[in-house]
Amino acid sequence: MTIESKVLTEKAVPRGKFPHVKRAGDFIYISGTSSRRPDNSFAGVEVDEFGATNLDIRAQTKAVIENIRDILQSVDAKLSDLVEISTFLVNMNDFKGYNEVYAEFFDFDGPTRTTVAVHQLPHPHLLIECKAVAYKPLNSEK
Repeated sequence: MTIESKVLTEKAVPRGKFPHVKRAGDFIYISGTSSRRPDNSFAGVEVDEFGATNLDIRAQTKAVIENIRDILQSVDAKLSDLVEISTFLVNMNDFKGYNEVYAEFFDFDGPTRTTVAVHQLPHPHLLIECKAVAYKPLNSEK
C-alpha cells in the first residue's frame, strides 16, 4: 500500500507536527482545516480599530471548503471524491449559515457528514473547522 503525507507550501502552515493531507492507498485523509490563509489571517474575520470583531460563518465555511478542495487537488482528487466530512462549530447558532454554504458545494450525493459543537478551536477567530476523508483509486483517471 502506498502511504504519502504532504504539507502544502501554498497553504497555512499546520499549527503542529502533522500533514495537511495523507494518502493511504486509495483513501485520502484531510487534517482539520480552517479558514486560515497562508499569511495567518482568516477569511470571514473583520477587526475594527477598537479590536471589536465581526466573525462571518458563511465566509469561513466557504473558505474551509475551498481549502479542502485545494488540498484534494494537490493529490489529484476533487470534492466529489469526498466520502466523509466532520465539522466542528464553536456555536450551534451558526449551523444555519454553515448549512446554507455547505449546500452550495454538496447535495445528497456528497459525503456523509457529522457536525458537532466544540468548546473552542485553536484560535479565537475561528468559528469552524472540518476534517475529511476521500476515496480515489490510485490507478483511476484524473
